[in-house]
Amino acid sequence: MNVFDMKFSKVFPLLVAKAERKGRRAEEVYAVAAWLTGYGREELNRLLNSDITYGDFFDNAPQMNPDRKNVKGKICGVRIEEIEDSKMRDMRILDKLVDEIAKGKPVEKILNEL
Repeated sequence: MNVFDMKFSKVFPLLVAKAERKGRRAEEVYAVAAWLTGYGREELNRLLNSDITYGDFFDNAPQMNPDRKNVKGKICGVRIEEIEDSKMRDMRILDKLVDEIAKGKPVEKILNEL
């Protein structure tokens, strides 16, 4: 199954769990997701209780942050800036932001560096 066809309600909790395993908080994952997509906390919670797919989560985002182009580095061995498919790149950007949280970086520092 393509990751974009998976339910948002299955994928997002995995991102939260990744951060929490490293002693971080769900709120930090919500913060970077909101920064990236423009969804607020309430809307993210509503989507978690819906059947929206992960692909549609990105397709329907209220406002993708233009500064996301400044997110660089590798995720799963692939350099983010070399990913041609824009939706896949956005998905990997969210992964990268959550990885930075899991590494112990404060959300404010992550976002201020972009």
